[in-house]
Amino acid sequence: MTEIVLIRHGQTEWSANGRHTSFTDLELTAEGEAQARRAGERLGGRKFAAVLASPRKRALRTAELAGLTVTEVTEDLAEWNYGEYEGITTKQIRVDRPDWSLWADGCPGGESPEQIGARLDRVLDRARAVGGDVALVGHGHSLRVTGARWIGLPPSAGGLLKLDTATVSVLGFEHEVDPVISAWNAPC
Repeated sequence: MTEIVLIRHGQTEWSANGRHTSFTDLELTAEGEAQARRAGERLGGRKFAAVLASPRKRALRTAELAGLTVTEVTEDLAEWNYGEYEGITTKQIRVDRPDWSLWADGCPGGESPEQIGARLDRVLDRARAVGGDVALVGHGHSLRVTGARWIGLPPSAGGLLKLDTATVSVLGFEHEVDPVISAWNAPC
């Protein structure tokens, strides 16, 4: 494997409004579809030995519009399970929990940082086992955790990595052995 390319899905109604979206299966907005096409243009027809995607419609449609052929659909790439916080914003959550942080606290009825970290470690293990470049098509918070785990940081460090919709990030190596973030949150 040379590189892992992370592609966040295009805009949905909820992502545009800052609502936490994990298991709710939303379609892309018209803008999200345009973003996904631009992500494909940014990839420039690049070929991948494997393309792993979240099973959510927004990720699969992004892959399709970006011109990628998904080789594996895995729940391990799904968004952070927000549990009781599904569909609401951070601002709404902080009315009752002013000090709440997804990155430190996780979500009641959903996942902890450690649980999502373990899930994304499995994805990275699968990507490392592929002979060639790999694309991962997924979601904002889960891909942020993926970036943090790639460089040996705890899942909570994903909070330091902003990731906009339909952006491309690249995980690679320095000196062919040391994991690095080669590019992050590159707009399309």
